[in-house]
Amino acid sequence: MNKPLRRVAIFCGLLVLALLVRDNWIQFVRADELSTHATNRRVQIERYANERGNIIVDGKPITGSVDSKDEYYKYKRTYVDGPMWAPVTGFASQAYDATQIEKIEDGILTGNDDRLFFDRTLAMFTGEKKKGGDVVTTLNGAAQKAAFEGLGKKTGAVVAIEPKTGKILAMASTPSYDPSSIAGYSRADEKAWIALEKDKNKPKLNRALREIYPPGSVFKVVTAAAALENRKVTDINAPTKTPEPYILPLSTVPMKNHAQGCENASLNRALEVSCNSVFAKLGDEVGRDKMVEMAEKFGFNAEQYVPVRSAASVYDKKMDRGGNAQSSIGQFNTATTPLQMAMVTAAIANDGKLMKPYMIDELRAPNVDLVKKNEPEEMSRPVSQETAQQLQQMMENVVSNGTGGNADLKMDGVKVGGKTGTAQHGEKNAKRPYAWFISYAKTSEGSPVAVAVIVEDSAGTSREDISGGGLAAPIAKAVMKAVLKTRG
Repeated sequence: MNKPLRRVAIFCGLLVLALLVRDNWIQFVRADELSTHATNRRVQIERYANERGNIIVDGKPITGSVDSKDEYYKYKRTYVDGPMWAPVTGFASQAYDATQIEKIEDGILTGNDDRLFFDRTLAMFTGEKKKGGDVVTTLNGAAQKAAFEGLGKKTGAVVAIEPKTGKILAMASTPSYDPSSIAGYSRADEKAWIALEKDKNKPKLNRALREIYPPGSVFKVVTAAAALENRKVTDINAPTKTPEPYILPLSTVPMKNHAQGCENASLNRALEVSCNSVFAKLGDEVGRDKMVEMAEKFGFNAEQYVPVRSAASVYDKKMDRGGNAQSSIGQFNTATTPLQMAMVTAAIANDGKLMKPYMIDELRAPNVDLVKKNEPEEMSRPVSQETAQQLQQMMENVVSNGTGGNADLKMDGVKVGGKTGTAQHGEKNAKRPYAWFISYAKTSEGSPVAVAVIVEDSAGTSREDISGGGLAAPIAKAVMKAVLKTRG
């Protein structure tokens, strides 16, 4: 063979080798990635080739599947009370993929999960039609309805948690949308999708998990916890030696109080009427690093997975003394999700033990065999039992004698603790404030429910009438009442 031919042969051999390497790389190394890639149409076709399993609440499905009479996508997802449950279920769409539980547990719901291999194999021999498994949630239908209807046309969110287990009992977000309207890939579905994408009110946004807000005065319970744990306060009814006016550190600016009688007020009294000066001073005395430490014990500065990802709430680690003092009353850079404030409340109601929040109880195979059971898991101990019970005493005083009276259930054997918040925001606090309320109900057997409510906007309500006690507390009350009633 002459030299030119030999070079051509070698070059061709290298090309064949490169092709073989590339082919094997695609078939064996990237096979899983490509087979599950969102733009692989076969993934979508497979997802809707059979009936999806259901998402279950109170033993009943809140989802379904119907024959879409389509050549490629045989079944289409349906939803019961779709707008109410959308923050929990998310959507499963033939055109726009899936979100929330529909996405995270897609393998179980489609029946393609590796843990369902035996069921699929058995179906091949028995001739049974392939079907997806079910996702059983921790949600309480009555509590969810109370939360959703309580929010009504308001913009906001509600999260309710069972303190002793961490089970999420309600997760509502408004405005919402109907997942059924975008479940197919018709022109109507496309039109609905475009409308949702353009809607400035962001109905697809799960405000309970993905939006962070200044918490305002509801954060004062965290500052109170830090003050008690760090022994800056040893008697909740003793004077705190707070001057009036209180001048913010590193400035000449006085901290503004919206309540009377804050000078030298006790911690108990300060929480009752929500004295900014007392908590700003205590936050400064505790110090930024210890405030950060307390906030992080409750879950701040970290994403949460329930299993849907929740945005990280924020307590600034680098601010100066003045910023820390303002952050201690829930302003400045402090920002939180409704889930996070429900976690804070649940830990206090559970005598200082914070349980990891979750909303999937079980995964079941198509034949209802148990695939996975989630068990309660302790996340942290932010405060001692003694401190938690002091915080409970103060929060119950807020409901009995302070700004949280609208949450009082007035039920025999039930104590309610709470804290109101009106969070300023925007440049020079010019925007309409957010209305917050956190609360728990407690019986002789412990606390069955802790709730966080935020009303981001309430059309028709004047700025002067926006308050946590007025707008958010009645919603929390309805949710707590619903939970207590379902417990019998």
